[in-house]
Amino acid sequence: MEFNFIELNARYLNVLTDFGFHKIFGEEEGKALLIHFLNLVIREESPIKDIKYLNPELWGNYEKERKAVFDIYCETEKEESFIVEMQKAKQEYFRDRSLFYSAVSIRKQAKKGKWNYRLKRVYVVAILDFVIFDECKEDEKYAVEHVQLKRERTNTSFSNKLKFTFVELPKFGKTEEELETDFDRWLYLLKNLPKLQERPKTIKGEIFDKLFELAEINRLKEEEMETYKKSVLEYYDVQSAMKCARKEGIEEGKISIIQKCLQKNMPIEDIVFITGFSHEQINRYKTILRNS
Repeated sequence: MEFNFIELNARYLNVLTDFGFHKIFGEEEGKALLIHFLNLVIREESPIKDIKYLNPELWGNYEKERKAVFDIYCETEKEESFIVEMQKAKQEYFRDRSLFYSAVSIRKQAKKGKWNYRLKRVYVVAILDFVIFDECKEDEKYAVEHVQLKRERTNTSFSNKLKFTFVELPKFGKTEEELETDFDRWLYLLKNLPKLQERPKTIKGEIFDKLFELAEINRLKEEEMETYKKSVLEYYDVQSAMKCARKEGIEEGKISIIQKCLQKNMPIEDIVFITGFSHEQINRYKTILRNS
């Protein structure tokens, strides 16, 4: 069954799908867009002027060690590393995963022989279609969270070599009329682009000209369109499964129980018996795990 976004002739790509995200940010044609977005995210005095895309798969020192697979992995002209992740479904240990990713990238900098341990900066930028920070009421007000290493007693920087930025799109609620900065405009488009039939009049500039050009669904070749349709269906499968889990009162973290069973290649019938979940529930959660 075709998803209704395709049936309704959406004009622009959904950037939160795997295909849409890589089409806009992960290819040479969209390099200027990624540079513009990252400069707004990192808020450094010296902006990024150029990047080169790196292999998104990194191993430890030995092949048997855990592999890190990034959505986008790139390096600036100063050899600073950027790990850019887009996540559709909430993950129980996403903060730990972010630390792991940064550690793998830092370890990559180690040089054989004599080395003074001086590191280049590593940035982790996570665009999330879920909420990760909800420990206090104040968290509801902020869609973007910056995390660094700080000294506890003085609240001053311990090191500026490792920086995290988490963008929680569900918390961003500005309307078109309320957009004040280019960063606002980016977040608005990341969240709403597939719902638009016309370009908002308040979103102007060459960089957004390029974004809307690349996001036109009519530009896709036939094989790209098929890949995009599958990506859209996968995205909404994940969203539906997560909504269903919440409605049924099942904590998203409990999906890890099914994950462990599936990792052991247990038959579905056995997982039903052990967990008490239905066949339908397990298949929905299997979809989440496949796409996370």
